[in-house]
Amino acid sequence: MQQVGCNKYLAFPNIMPSQAPSLAENHRDGRGARARPAGGVFVRQATGLVKNVSLVDSIAINISYMSIGAALALIGFTMASLPTVNGVNLVYGSMIAAVLALPQMVVYTIMQRHVSRTGGDYVWMSRSLGGFAGSTLTFMGMTLETMPYLALIALSVVFAIGSVGVNLGYSSVLNLSIGGASPVEQFLLASLIFAFLVLLNIFRPRSGFKIISAFWAIGIFAIVISVASLLVAGREGVVNYISSLNIANTTYRTIASSYSGSITFNFANTLLIMPFFALFSYPWFNAAPSVGSELKGGATIRWSTPISLFVAFVLLTVPFAAMYYVGGFAFTNAALSNANLVYNYSFNFWTLAMGVSGSFLVKLVIGLGWILFTVAVLAFGIITISRYLLAQAFDRFLPERLAYVSPKYGSPVIAHIIDLVITIALIGLASFLYGTLSSLYGVLVAAMIYFAFVGLAATIYAWKQLNRGTRERNMLALAGLLQILVFSYLTYEFLAYPSVWGGNPLAYGYVVASFVAGIVIYVVSRSRQAARGIDISYAFREIPPE
Repeated sequence: MQQVGCNKYLAFPNIMPSQAPSLAENHRDGRGARARPAGGVFVRQATGLVKNVSLVDSIAINISYMSIGAALALIGFTMASLPTVNGVNLVYGSMIAAVLALPQMVVYTIMQRHVSRTGGDYVWMSRSLGGFAGSTLTFMGMTLETMPYLALIALSVVFAIGSVGVNLGYSSVLNLSIGGASPVEQFLLASLIFAFLVLLNIFRPRSGFKIISAFWAIGIFAIVISVASLLVAGREGVVNYISSLNIANTTYRTIASSYSGSITFNFANTLLIMPFFALFSYPWFNAAPSVGSELKGGATIRWSTPISLFVAFVLLTVPFAAMYYVGGFAFTNAALSNANLVYNYSFNFWTLAMGVSGSFLVKLVIGLGWILFTVAVLAFGIITISRYLLAQAFDRFLPERLAYVSPKYGSPVIAHIIDLVITIALIGLASFLYGTLSSLYGVLVAAMIYFAFVGLAATIYAWKQLNRGTRERNMLALAGLLQILVFSYLTYEFLAYPSVWGGNPLAYGYVVASFVAGIVIYVVSRSRQAARGIDISYAFREIPPE
């Protein structure tokens, strides 16, 4: 077994943090060895977090973070921006996206078994690629990237509240459902919802996990009721709903006849929608691994990722299939790409299901499910960002105060507060500068770059750490290489169509600034810790404690 000091890439889990050499023990600067600070290269010998996340909770965490509810609501914002919807088949698109996610599923399943720690992919990436690359890429692609994503989701909760209210007959909330109509109201409501969830996770962290599971279950139930409502109402229900909107010169027939092109599937054009599935859903089963130190039992570690991918695929694909079956391919594509319907009447899967239902109670259940399923994304996003901040502070890349876990509440208080401040600022920028949540789409290109490097890290881990000739080693190496290719392609798609994927100064400027900030922080941290007698590079050669 290799020792910490001679293993370039990764030490084995049974080497304790206290064994990691400090700068004082390995280098002399002419003045003699400096005293080693108590605690070694890590901030402390344990995270302070508790193993209370079950298999069901871990699946709920992943599904919540995969934003199924938000994706079904915001698909029109994307379809209306595409250069063409000719043959763009959302069912086949979901299938293709799920297949493209399989290499990543293999990577996370294997790596989670070997390295299950707080920070998940950050830990094995920084240990495989080195501290500088691993820390700066994670800071750009996950730690800071998650905050604008949470801002996007917070605004989508407001959009859901407004849309549900209008469909239930409360026209006073119309401005909440229309982008830019009332930026002050949208900003304030989104900020209040986000702040409430952050405070809940600070003072009642266990409740945060339970809320995710509960809202996840309610959201799934709402999807089932929505699909059933569409199937029961049939084509006639869709026709009547569109007529009830009383839009001048707009009927089911005029919408359907406005569509031209392939009536089933165009492969090249369907590929244009791949960033949508990457933006909202399929890559985000890194959520449960990010709380790796809190996962309970081997089954949770082994099965949370594969089950999450399968469940997410069903929950995302079946609703689109129901829309095509009931409304027809031509109508559905034309309606989802009709700017008037999307922006002024909030047309999407949820509103269509509510619209065809003749029961106020059914509409209410669907609407609440849509809202709570979207809130669940926020609920876990708040948890996951705090875990990445904690993990990076634990390695002394970020200030050590961010690794503080309240002994009274068992939550990373300072990390949560940092998230609260930055995310609310981004909600304000998106609301007042652009008036639309889609202005934040472009920030997700940072995550696509990050996931490509996660694939590279997994490949390096396979070749350096797993036994030669084993099936697991070959599977991980191949999956890692395929993941690189998938996310390189998705990065290209994001950058090739900036008008569709939110390419604007706010989004791209944030990505560049976060990368530069990561470099500066690493240099400053390394210099500061060296002055204290610690070489932080040693932390990236060892698995951190739980």
